[in-house]
Amino acid sequence: MNFHVIGVNHNSAPLEMRERLAVSEAQLPDAIRSLVQQPGVDEGMVLSTCNRVEVLTSVKQGADLRGFLGSYFGVSPAALNSHIYEFEQREAVRHVFRVASSLDSMVVGEPQILGQVKEAYAVARGLGAVHSALEALLSRAFAVAKRVRSETAIGSSSVSIASVAVQLAEKIFGSLEDKTVYLVGAGKMAELAARHLIAHGAKNIVISNRTHERAVELAESFGGNAVPFDQLHETADHADIILTSTGAPEPLFRREHGEKLLKGRRNRPMFFIDIAVPRNVHPDMNKLDGMFVYDVDDLQSVATDNAAERRKEAERAEKIIELEVDRFASRMKSLAVVPTILSLQEYCETIRQAEIDRIRGRLGTITPEQEAAIEAMTRGIINKLLHTPITTLKSSTDHPEAATIHEMIRRLFNLNTGKPKD
Repeated sequence: MNFHVIGVNHNSAPLEMRERLAVSEAQLPDAIRSLVQQPGVDEGMVLSTCNRVEVLTSVKQGADLRGFLGSYFGVSPAALNSHIYEFEQREAVRHVFRVASSLDSMVVGEPQILGQVKEAYAVARGLGAVHSALEALLSRAFAVAKRVRSETAIGSSSVSIASVAVQLAEKIFGSLEDKTVYLVGAGKMAELAARHLIAHGAKNIVISNRTHERAVELAESFGGNAVPFDQLHETADHADIILTSTGAPEPLFRREHGEKLLKGRRNRPMFFIDIAVPRNVHPDMNKLDGMFVYDVDDLQSVATDNAAERRKEAERAEKIIELEVDRFASRMKSLAVVPTILSLQEYCETIRQAEIDRIRGRLGTITPEQEAAIEAMTRGIINKLLHTPITTLKSSTDHPEAATIHEMIRRLFNLNTGKPKD
């Protein structure tokens, strides 16, 4: 296994750093292409969500992934080093399994991360950046996540960043029944937020999105209203709560917007819940009297309140992960001996065929039955001769000197050159 993970998440880096490393959907293909062009990188994938930016690779020795992150995002090594985590080989496998199973999420058990990993995998695979080793790892990670979800109750409370945001809104207002909620962005997070808002009593929902047709579609499904995106600032003062989740690279709401909104609301308080990374709402908005802004890191305290009830299920899930890491490691080790076994079988088959051809002329005319007998006899001899070395190769995968054993067998049979010994 030559797996390597490097990245930042909500535990290792503040929101400001995650914003600097965030990769938009449009930028993702370029980031992946740049990654796999790095010396020593065989395969690669980039995962960017509101709570993490990670690079997953299959590498050779000498790959400089820290250097890639620093140069691609224009962040100095000093700024990166205090926030980055790295995992290699078995630890990288465990990390990928935990991420896909939502054990490493800010809200443990949230179901969105698996879909996000699958989407990142699909983009990388479509570019040819994931094919052999990472293909095996990610396919297994998806199966492990499914097993965790089905064998534990870790996701039973249907938690998500969107649901935590709605919990926060309820804590602020007590009741959402008479409140107007403005959703800026009509992606999956916005849709989830709308579902939670309605379930918690919200009746007045307004949606604005750059693609107006999508806003109309989502608004109709929830009995809300859609507003053209170019009318966002002039209509936002009608809302008590604005929940933003767009992929905009720069803030949509700045201090000057906040001042105008408060004036339109006659200084009635206004709450922003910003679950986008990079942020859609500039932090300076929070300095205005009557304006309250919460970002994804602020949601962590709410998520922590719900963590205790899922802790036991998370412990069960961790045991499943550990078993699956062992199984995957054993499988990868067994796959490592396959080329040697195939080379050995091919070597012996070449000798068998050459010897049959050499004596065929001496035997004269032989019947089909005699031909079949010669074929069966020579194959039987080869199989018996190969039984011990092949069994040794297969059983050596967990041996500390496995590489030495493989090399010894290759040398004994001259498999490195592919030429039969005299």
